[in-house]
Amino acid sequence: MKENIFDVLMYLFDNYMDENSEIPPDNEIVKTELLEAGFEHKDVAKAFDWLESLAIEDLDIAAQATSSFRIFSPFEKKRLDIECQDLIMTLERTGILNSVNRELVLDRAIALEEALSIDKLKWIVLIVLLNMPDEELAFARMEDMIYDLIPTYLH
Repeated sequence: MKENIFDVLMYLFDNYMDENSEIPPDNEIVKTELLEAGFEHKDVAKAFDWLESLAIEDLDIAAQATSSFRIFSPFEKKRLDIECQDLIMTLERTGILNSVNRELVLDRAIALEEALSIDKLKWIVLIVLLNMPDEELAFARMEDMIYDLIPTYLH
């Protein structure tokens, strides 16, 4: 079975990132559990680095006006197909993402170093929103979208 960083992130999300889960006080306990579950050490380390990059308390970034427009670079277009690009723009247009969250999603998507499917991108958005302060409503809306409680493309 080919495991990757995304699989480690999904395992962490399923087991530690909801409001009912108790997070162990030490990352080493979680890392040991991941290794025992069969994940490779390098993927576990990269997943923790990926999550640590979401810690934005040191960033002094404010969301830009809602009328901003994002043009994807050629490099981003290689990693994110047109369907993924459209999803990001739709999420911003509908208020699930703001300009700061959008850039964090793009940064974390690119950091996975693989072409992403739309389903993986949705999970990345959800994990980013989970780690953002005051984004409970956006998180709930994205969670509904992932679990097909609302359509992906809103009008």
